[in-house]
Amino acid sequence: MYNNSIYVIGLMSGTSLDGLDICFVSFKKSNYSKYNIINSKTYRYNEKWIEKLKKSIFLNKQELKKIDIEYGTLISNYLKEFISEFSIDKIDLISSHGHTVFHEPNKGKTLQIGDGKTINKIIKTDVVCDFRTQDVKYKGQGAPLVPIGDLDLFSNYKFCLNLGGFSNVSIKDNNKIKAFDICPVNTVLNHYSKKMGYTFDQDGVLSKKGTVNLDLLNQLNQMSFYNKLGPKSLGIEFVKSKVIPLIDSHILNPKDILRTYIEHISDQISKSIGSYFNDRILISGGGTYNNTLIDSIKTKVKSKVIVPDSQIIDYKEALIFAYMGLLKSKEKINCLKSVTGAIKDHSSGKIFRN
Repeated sequence: MYNNSIYVIGLMSGTSLDGLDICFVSFKKSNYSKYNIINSKTYRYNEKWIEKLKKSIFLNKQELKKIDIEYGTLISNYLKEFISEFSIDKIDLISSHGHTVFHEPNKGKTLQIGDGKTINKIIKTDVVCDFRTQDVKYKGQGAPLVPIGDLDLFSNYKFCLNLGGFSNVSIKDNNKIKAFDICPVNTVLNHYSKKMGYTFDQDGVLSKKGTVNLDLLNQLNQMSFYNKLGPKSLGIEFVKSKVIPLIDSHILNPKDILRTYIEHISDQISKSIGSYFNDRILISGGGTYNNTLIDSIKTKVKSKVIVPDSQIIDYKEALIFAYMGLLKSKEKINCLKSVTGAIKDHSSGKIFRN
């Protein structure tokens, strides 16, 4: 078994701060697109770390260096726990997305913390990290990164739609792919759920009780980002500087805000996907569990919506980062210019070898 496969751990921390996703995957040596998820688990951040990560956007250079190493140590501790819990005895590579502090590619800026050198030193395994920086240097958006995995690992779907902190979509045509960020999702929904004393809107129960405010919905849909053509990407800055102030300029019940915002998300997804018939949309990410959101999407798109098993919903991004790290370790292309707008396809990421 060991001789025919490469064993990779993929790590993903999303902007919605729900925790670190860890996914242990075997890839077939003769064909990397053949994979098997062996183990997966999410490690929830404690309150102290949630606050630290939230406030990291305000840190200076020295403080960022410090939290980079501290977060790398935290990742390593979770990894040790994961390896021990599942009695893993063979790891060829660790591939870590890190946690995004800021992402402003149009200013040539992007930063994901979680120092790869620290992880490499503690776990004593080759580490690939920092997947976005090189793409931004090549004049790309540094996002979305998962389309290479959508193309190779999920080739039987026309659309792969992720509903995480932000929604992004990969659209495949023959053997080509285009992809872009659509709009914020859980970064906004969680913000207003917390105002009601909930971490998030479980199953869409809170939003289901709300009513759509057409005035707010129209203003959200008219935001200038939605008129840009791809490649385009979003960061938490957009949420804090544009979306939240616009919503807060309306005096509304939080349930009505949630319901209105869900309508906005489904409007933008429908607009991005267009009216394709007889095609299939694979939906993943935490927002997939929000039944109000899924029902709203289903009423607006013409293609068939496929909700996969919970392992793919929860760990698809961690799986794809495992795949991207594997490609980088072999110096194969893992970043596509058709998706990010970079000047060329390239093999992105930094490697720290044992």
